[in-house]
Amino acid sequence: MTTIQSRRSRQIGLKTILIVLAVVSLAPYLFMVVTSLKTNQQFADSFWQISFPPHFENYSVAWNQVAPYLFNTAIVAGISIVLILVIASISGFVLARYRFGGKRVIFGAVLVLMMVPGLANLIPLFILMKNLGLLNTYIVLVVPYTAGGVVLGTILIRNFVEGIPQAIFDAARIDGAGGARLYRSIMLPLSLPVLGTIALLTVSEVWNDFFWPLLVISDNSLRTVSVGLQFFQGQNVTDYGPLMAGYLIASLPLVLLFTFLSKYFLAGVQGGVPGAH
Repeated sequence: MTTIQSRRSRQIGLKTILIVLAVVSLAPYLFMVVTSLKTNQQFADSFWQISFPPHFENYSVAWNQVAPYLFNTAIVAGISIVLILVIASISGFVLARYRFGGKRVIFGAVLVLMMVPGLANLIPLFILMKNLGLLNTYIVLVVPYTAGGVVLGTILIRNFVEGIPQAIFDAARIDGAGGARLYRSIMLPLSLPVLGTIALLTVSEVWNDFFWPLLVISDNSLRTVSVGLQFFQGQNVTDYGPLMAGYLIASLPLVLLFTFLSKYFLAGVQGGVPGAH
């Protein structure tokens, strides 16, 4: 009985700690939701409490200013995801399932690229993009995200594909499948969890990156959401309702993605193939 009681006590203590952490983590988000429905007078009168009537028009004001930034971010993220998944899936598949001279050297070089800090590439990359005349274009954003994403994507896909039983590929080869068929019919369907993980990481990177878009984009019509929100904040610094509504709208896509796709994200990170064991 003593052992059972102590185990229950530990479980209760653990659950209590998790609940407290969840409340602390969600408190800023809940504050943002409550404040987004207030006028400045309501915000001054009741800092924490819900005020009536709620002012949903704050979201209309915020949407008109934030929507172009969301659109730009979605375009950059979409193009980057497609390029990263195509390049990384092919390179990861080749490194995992083919034997050729210099294979270890190539994979070692990919690993070394993971160790290079982004700030080390900042100045030469900016000069290169400026000389190519790519500043204030979508390309100047897509290229760095794609280059960085391909490195991590290649490593994740290579490790994931190595976990797929070789017998599956051997059986397909006996049936006459070539390399392209193995890639298209076996590797891609089985690698959906890790491909989804890479896509989520890319969206998060594009959505949250601030310094590079600030450096290379000066045209307000091309700004992504992280930089655009800073200008949005400057325009609404004394109008708290639309300001919080704008931040809520900007964060909602990531919240929804990670809420509904978290299990696929975890499956891709942990690796493994369903039914392989």
